[in-house]
Amino acid sequence: MNVHTTTTWIQKMLSSKAPTATVLVRIIVGGVFFTEGIQKFLFPEALGEGRFEKIGIPAPYIMAAFVGVVEVFFGGLLLVGLLTRLATIPLIIDISTAIATTKIPLLFGTGPEPNGQGAQYGLWGMLHAGRVDFSMLLGLIFLLIVGGGGWSLDALLTRKTEQGTAGAPLSSRPASVPTSDSTQST
Repeated sequence: MNVHTTTTWIQKMLSSKAPTATVLVRIIVGGVFFTEGIQKFLFPEALGEGRFEKIGIPAPYIMAAFVGVVEVFFGGLLLVGLLTRLATIPLIIDISTAIATTKIPLLFGTGPEPNGQGAQYGLWGMLHAGRVDFSMLLGLIFLLIVGGGGWSLDALLTRKTEQGTAGAPLSSRPASVPTSDSTQST
């Protein structure tokens, strides 16, 4: 992979035409992951290794710490809008695992954590217990598709990269950046 290809790939990954209001989705999704990750360490019996052991996650002490770090780190990246698309991938895996281990079993009348309000099991029990998880998954998919939006570090880095490229010699500019020389006809 040459420098031009790497620069183009990074620009595509960071770029976003999403509205600045995307910051609201980043704040809620990143904020929930960030705070839930911290709570895995603050309340280990209820939200960390104790819960992981209860729901049957192998090596619960290791996995709870790992998941806590993932949620804090990548949730923080979402909050500031840095590497937004990349940060969604481990969190999509995280929330999908949570849905598969704690919400889907409710649909089939089992599960380690029955719904505490309304129907304990079945469709309504799963939908009620999983409402936040399903919303987080959709928010992550949204951010994966649109990127960090105008008020993100991704957007700032994209602008800086484009400004840096605009002042570069013609031989080092990516082909996608028009130059005044390329717009003149002879």
